[in-house]
Amino acid sequence: MSEANPGNDPRVAKHPRPGLLPKMANPNFEYLLRLGDNALILAQRLTEWCGKAPALEEDIALANTGLDLLGQARMWLTLAAEAEQGGRTEDDLAYLRDAHEFRNALLVEQPNGNYADTIVRQFFFDAWHRPMLDGLARSSDARIAAIAAKAVKEVTYHLHRSADLVVRLGDGTDESHRRMQSAVDNLWMYTGELFEADAVDESLIASGIAVDPRTLKAGWLAHVGGALGEATLAMPSPDAWMQHGGRVGRHTEHLGYLLAEMQFLQRAYPGGQW
Repeated sequence: MSEANPGNDPRVAKHPRPGLLPKMANPNFEYLLRLGDNALILAQRLTEWCGKAPALEEDIALANTGLDLLGQARMWLTLAAEAEQGGRTEDDLAYLRDAHEFRNALLVEQPNGNYADTIVRQFFFDAWHRPMLDGLARSSDARIAAIAAKAVKEVTYHLHRSADLVVRLGDGTDESHRRMQSAVDNLWMYTGELFEADAVDESLIASGIAVDPRTLKAGWLAHVGGALGEATLAMPSPDAWMQHGGRVGRHTEHLGYLLAEMQFLQRAYPGGQW
């Protein structure tokens, strides 16, 4: 194979940076990217625990959760590639975009940290993901509804497991309680973005395709508040300052490092296949 040069890969060259494209040119594509990128990036984070989790059972559970999310990401990104009508595939979208082209929420790209950080991140996301998929299962777009109906079965288990671990670790030893509270406090500012709606959302909400994320916030706060209370953990104020930007391509520095690892083989050997 010739020397790697992603800049000469025709799949990259024919797709300019998003800043050069008119905003809202394709809201369906943007919305599907958000769904797919959330699942893809969180799946990549969870695979980083493989062989390193604190117990064999947790190692397997995290790997299985990551595989579930990876499967969901592939379905969403396949649909996104079709909506774009630009000749790209789900693999192109996963491996040949730069950080500013990703549309995942900032929460899922946060580093694994210690195990408390990973579990709290997962729980915050699961508690949003489950009702979001419930709503999408009733989408007026039959293919979106079908993917969501399949994915919600997996995510129901994800939420049950992450909520249980929040309680067990929060109401565990002094050390586990301290670490869990620190994780809650540090990750809270990335949760507000999950409930924002912009022109992309609103254009699809009006046609019955998308779920209005603003309608999910009260239920999420109730669910999260109940679990944190049972775990003897203090819930930060819902009115606390929130970080945002991931859904429009403004990310933390952590995403670039994650993509450097996730995309390495495809970038080094363009078009390479197993």
